[in-house]
Amino acid sequence: MKNNQALSDTEFLRYNRHIMVKDIGEKGQLALKQATVLIVGLGGLGCPASQYLAASGIGNIILVDHDKVERSNLQRQILFTEPNIGQSKVQAAQAQLAKLNSEINISVYGQSITEFDAPQWWNQFDLVLDCTDNSTSRYFINQQCLKYKKILISGSAIQHQGQLISFDFSQADSPCYQCLFPESSQTPLNCQTAGVISPLLGVIGSMQASTALACLLNKPINHNQLITFDGFNLASRSLTVAKDPDCIHHQPCHKS
Repeated sequence: MKNNQALSDTEFLRYNRHIMVKDIGEKGQLALKQATVLIVGLGGLGCPASQYLAASGIGNIILVDHDKVERSNLQRQILFTEPNIGQSKVQAAQAQLAKLNSEINISVYGQSITEFDAPQWWNQFDLVLDCTDNSTSRYFINQQCLKYKKILISGSAIQHQGQLISFDFSQADSPCYQCLFPESSQTPLNCQTAGVISPLLGVIGSMQASTALACLLNKPINHNQLITFDGFNLASRSLTVAKDPDCIHHQPCHKS
C-alpha cells in the first residue's frame, strides 16, 4: 500500500522541478499526491488534461468515458495510437498513463457519467474536469457538482475557438454552467458536427490541468471567468459570469 503521508525518494526525484517552484514545494507536491480528481471524457481535452495531471503526480485519477477509440479520434486525441483503434478509451488511457507514471492510482469506468448519481461517488473527488463534448453530460455534471459543492473545471473547443471556465460550488453565490449557457432545444455544435483544429484541444486541456493544480494547491483562482481563446490568432478574452437567480439548476426543487 502506498504511503500517502510523505513523498518517497523516487517521488522526490520525479517531481523535483515541481518542488523547486516556491509556490509548490514538498508540501504542495504531497497535497497533489493526496488528491483525487475525476476526469469525464477522454477525447481531445481529456487526453492532454489526464497526461499532465498524471505527470504532475495527482495521486488518484478517475477516468469516465463510454466510447471506444476510432480512427477519426487520432487527429486530436493524442493519448491514443493506431493499435488502440477499437479498444475502450478508458482502458487504453489507463494503460498509457500507467506507463507515464506508475506511482499513482488510476481507476476507470467505461460507462456514461449520467449513470453515476450516488453521493458516495461524487463526495470522493476534490474536483472535477468536464472534458465532454455533449450537452447532456455537461448539464448532468454541472448539476452533480453543484449539488455536492465540488469545484468544476469545464473546457470546450469547436473549429478554432476554445473556452474555459471554472466554478467553486462551495461558494453560495457561485454561478453555474446552466447560468452561462441555458439549456435549449437546439442541437449544439461539437467536434463531430463542426470539426476542430487539433492543437487547440491541447491548449484548452492543458489550461484545465493547470487550473486543477492551482485549485489543489489553494492558489488564487479567477473562478466564474469565461476565457475564450482563438487557436489561429492566439487571442484570448475573458468575461465575468454572474449567478442567474432564475437558473433551474439552483432551484431547490430541481431534480438531477
